[in-house]
Amino acid sequence: MYSIEELIPQRKPIVQIDRLVALEEGVSTTTLMVRDENLFVEEGRLSECGLIEHVAQSAAARIGFLYCERGELPPIGYIGSVNRFELVRHPRVGEELVTTIRIVQEVFQVSLIEAECRVAEELVASCRMKIFLEEK
Repeated sequence: MYSIEELIPQRKPIVQIDRLVALEEGVSTTTLMVRDENLFVEEGRLSECGLIEHVAQSAAARIGFLYCERGELPPIGYIGSVNRFELVRHPRVGEELVTTIRIVQEVFQVSLIEAECRVAEELVASCRMKIFLEEK
């Protein structure tokens, strides 16, 4: 398995995923333990910006893994849009966030994904995101 730093372009303190734990056709899962020192933690809770960045990095980890498996460097990606963002509650320090990314559509260098973020099976946030990959 690859390290997170091999899969995504972000570096500490911006890294918002700990592990890529599953990858199947069109679906991947990542985790993040919410820690007090996290750049996006405010008053003991992960902010909306932190959740959105976590989703984007979760999608990037999937792409990064696929590129690494082909012996290529992972591409840089950019958030094109975030739609249908729903925050049920903020994950708290000490909770592990488990996020599932489902590919809705991929066309050339553009991916449309759906994300569900959970803490112990409880849905805490969800959204759709459009991601553009930088052409090499």
